[in-house]
Amino acid sequence: MGHFVVGSSPIIGHLAPLLPVATELRRRGHRVQVLTGSRFSERVTAAGLEHVSLPQECDFDAQDLDAAFPERTTKKGVSKLRFDIDNLFANSMPHQYRAVQTLLAPGTVDAVLVDSAFCGVLPLALQPKAQRPAVYTAGVVPMYVASRDTPPIGLGLQPMAHPVGRVRDAVLNALVRKVLFAPCHRVFADRLREAAGVELPVYFMNGSLLTDAILQLTCESFEFPRHDLPPGVVSFVGPILPSPPETFEPPSWWADLDGRKPVVLVTQGTIDNNDFSRLIVPALQALADADVVTVATTGGKALPSGVPTNARVADFIPYAHLLPKVDVMITNGGYGGIHFALTHGVPMVVGGDSEGNQDSAALVSWSGTGINLRNGSPKPAAIRKAVDKVLTDPSYRNRAQELQRELAGLSAVTTIADRMESAMRERVSS
Repeated sequence: MGHFVVGSSPIIGHLAPLLPVATELRRRGHRVQVLTGSRFSERVTAAGLEHVSLPQECDFDAQDLDAAFPERTTKKGVSKLRFDIDNLFANSMPHQYRAVQTLLAPGTVDAVLVDSAFCGVLPLALQPKAQRPAVYTAGVVPMYVASRDTPPIGLGLQPMAHPVGRVRDAVLNALVRKVLFAPCHRVFADRLREAAGVELPVYFMNGSLLTDAILQLTCESFEFPRHDLPPGVVSFVGPILPSPPETFEPPSWWADLDGRKPVVLVTQGTIDNNDFSRLIVPALQALADADVVTVATTGGKALPSGVPTNARVADFIPYAHLLPKVDVMITNGGYGGIHFALTHGVPMVVGGDSEGNQDSAALVSWSGTGINLRNGSPKPAAIRKAVDKVLTDPSYRNRAQELQRELAGLSAVTTIADRMESAMRERVSS
């Protein structure tokens, strides 16, 4: 029997994809400890896994980041992004690493799997391989790895193939490293010294390259090419999405989705859904007089009054049941939601500018699977124009279906579990 540790930031969108891997390892007879937020104890133990709470210093509530970090409410744009990098990720590093060390102390752990925001494994990854278990990063968000082939990550830009674009990206990368994100790099370096007394050997955005492999939860066609990465470090293993519930009771209006009218879904995901005036409300307004049926999922929160007659509202509908009926998905760019759409061949309109969603939106545009509104609070007119274009231009659906077929050929849970068992066997034989 092997012994594995799965570490996740206290963010449900980061933990949820890792639990099926942990469950599969447990099914294969191994011991699995899941190190994550205390709020997820019941969810982890219900899966038959051992839950270990993160230290209090890094056990924040991602459902309300502004309450967890009040100063965040005073930040906007790049300033807000820098604040999040420092406070959600870098400052968590020493405390996460302390918890990881405690789990590793008995010397029985064969491999560690963490989400790509779990910086507490960087001190571990810097140790000689012979003196530590294997460490893998699961890419639950777009790949935050800097490259000469891409513009700076975090700004929602996409590569430009022509020479002028290459020059633009080189200038922007230098500006971001030396000016915009230079303070973040210093904070990362300080936290690493605090955690382990060692220096940060790479640009902080490339920290995941220090682990033994990045197992990116997508397909290769949904990520910018990077030709300057170390060979074999990145594997595209496909998404890990929740299984549909065993029972589903459709709402009373369910038959309305089977008529001649296109169905447009609008959602703000699980984190940035406190203010529906950002996306859901303007989307409902934009499509109020359109010949479509609009479905809004709210996560249990109430919408303002005045819902248009062509709109249908629900707290939650399993995507596995809903997306086969959807023609266009309007989303704020959550990585999991985007991949739900892609696995059903549904093109998208994306309006996101926080929690890294701007980079997901750039990938949607670059991959040809939808339109990037380049705004987290788009105007109704912009939404209407984008939806009309996606509905009338078949290239978006055709491309989404191409990625659907590519994703169907991947099996992340099996691939990652096999990889971790392989690390176990190598450890035993060494």
